[in-house]
Amino acid sequence: MPTASTPAIRPREPEDDRVPEGPGDGIPPNRDVLDDGPVGNGTAEQALSFTDLYGAERLAMVRLAHLITGSNEAAEDLVHEAFLKIRPRFGELRDPGAYLRTTVVNECRMWFRRRDVEARHAPTPSDQLLLPPELDETWAALQQLSPKRRIVVFLRFYEDRSIDDIAEILQCRPGTVRSLLRRGLASLREVLTDGP
Repeated sequence: MPTASTPAIRPREPEDDRVPEGPGDGIPPNRDVLDDGPVGNGTAEQALSFTDLYGAERLAMVRLAHLITGSNEAAEDLVHEAFLKIRPRFGELRDPGAYLRTTVVNECRMWFRRRDVEARHAPTPSDQLLLPPELDETWAALQQLSPKRRIVVFLRFYEDRSIDDIAEILQCRPGTVRSLLRRGLASLREVLTDGP
């Protein structure tokens, strides 16, 4: 029984520092990219914390990077790198979600460049994406597109982004996006029509 000089010992409550996961996301978060607490000047839009952004956007960004690169491992790594890159500037960002998407796409573009350099100097087997049989032909056709055309096609049709949104993400003119999209779709039609 505690006395006046002996404080009562309370049982220790279990710690729970998990980040809320996105829908269907069973992958544990990377703790080194997270930060608790709100940032900004207190308005409703800027009250978003880095942890909130991570929980809300990570799974969607991994899926996007996976579609662009065709590699599970690369997608996880690239999204992780994107979060690490935006973390120091998070409090200054007007639209963190849009900035994150642009960063992920840029990381994917750099991944293609690195992969091409590695392929020239030390060829390695390419990552294989396992898909249902009915999607194999379409996926094979998409893999034949140049990285820029593939990115534009996925942003336009998978993410349902407008031409102007894609131009902002790729930091180019809308006319360039339209041209890449037109040529990418023409290439897909040609491959899917001719077939092997």
